[in-house]
Amino acid sequence: HNYVKAIRGKAFEITGPGEYEIGGVFITGVLINGSKKKASDDETRNTVYVIDYNGLTVAHLGELNNVPSQTEVEGLGEVNIALVPVGGGTSLNAAKAAEVISLLEPSIVIPMHYGMSKSLMKLDPLSKFLKEMGLTSIETEESLKLSSVNVLPEETQVVVLDLTI
Repeated sequence: HNYVKAIRGKAFEITGPGEYEIGGVFITGVLINGSKKKASDDETRNTVYVIDYNGLTVAHLGELNNVPSQTEVEGLGEVNIALVPVGGGTSLNAAKAAEVISLLEPSIVIPMHYGMSKSLMKLDPLSKFLKEMGLTSIETEESLKLSSVNVLPEETQVVVLDLTI
């Protein structure tokens, strides 16, 4: 999540909410499900990052753990691709993830932060999220390449990226 030391060469580190531009890529960090000061131990600070490159927007929801308000959703703007935590634990479970997806209405959803056989983290498996989305199984993809917003699907599509641990 935050292993900056692994970056080679010159890096631009983004550490919180705000608007940034790096080489023609626009990044907006929006504080959701939290505040600079925690209201309680159950509330965490989470910044959702929306990356805009040539009009194609990708939202990384981070450790989102509750369904955002309508005002928070509107603050993100249009989301073409959403990277959504789906495995529960400290972030969204399958049901809450599906609710967030229905609010954001992205063209593509990439699930993340879910339980896998070799993982030590106690998270729900991907299958629980797929079931919540009305899918029985799905082929994994090695990568996702999009050239513009013109090639996005009309209906929300779940894309599971292949991950080898």
